[in-house]
Amino acid sequence: MSESIDFELVHDGFGTENKNAVLLFHGLTGSPFEMKKYGDFLFKNGYDVFCYSFPGHGERINEIESVTWQDWCNFAQEKYNGLRNNYNQFFVSGLCLGAAMSIYLAEHNNNLTGVVALSTTLFLDGFCIPWTISLLPFALSTITKFYYTFPEDDCFGVKNERTRKSLAKITAKANISMDNYPLNCVDGLLKLSKNVRKNLKNVTCPVLCIHSKYDNLSSPKSAKVVLEGISSKVKQYVELNDSYHMVLYDNEKEFVMNTVKEFLSKLITVENEKEAVCI
Repeated sequence: MSESIDFELVHDGFGTENKNAVLLFHGLTGSPFEMKKYGDFLFKNGYDVFCYSFPGHGERINEIESVTWQDWCNFAQEKYNGLRNNYNQFFVSGLCLGAAMSIYLAEHNNNLTGVVALSTTLFLDGFCIPWTISLLPFALSTITKFYYTFPEDDCFGVKNERTRKSLAKITAKANISMDNYPLNCVDGLLKLSKNVRKNLKNVTCPVLCIHSKYDNLSSPKSAKVVLEGISSKVKQYVELNDSYHMVLYDNEKEFVMNTVKEFLSKLITVENEKEAVCI
């Protein structure tokens, strides 16, 4: 995978097979690049980690005008199917679109150990969303959909100014993300979100939602709708106060990752205890 921004971080050479894994999903118009530090953190804490570009993203940006939200779902399910049976404990986690997709997989698979949803985007109601989003249904029914895109806001989803400047430079130099949101891509996210909201009751596995109070793209409403609608007995909400949308790169990134680590560790302990009782 030397020429790919997809990544697979797999423990080997230790004499025993790793029993725990996490499948990560990146955000809308983003790529696995934005999940790399998170993936490295999880890998160092004992998990095999996998992350791949959604159709129309990463190196396949030229396809973004032709893919649908169903293409994203089929892609995620295919990756899940190929990995799940190799591990005892298997988690999915994502940011933005990736968080919505993680919930989607939990709705359609009853053998997930847990979900970590970061900056879940079921509604585009953050403080930087332009009022023109209300014109989306009209725009999609006209030729406008082939020409107009919603621009990325100046903050790049990051409150920390130093990090914001670094991300802006990196993005400008490499095809790791887009600096705008094509109309059909936004429409795909909203259709996926609508589908996810309809099926929340099907989620029974543990879920952790981490969301910033000041998310520029999607307010905490999205995370709260998820936790109110799912059937899971174990569910946790953590609200941040010093970050924007890109919580894995902002002022509270260490707190976010350590919170995830603690949540996953507790679930693994519970599952291991269940397995011991059954032996």
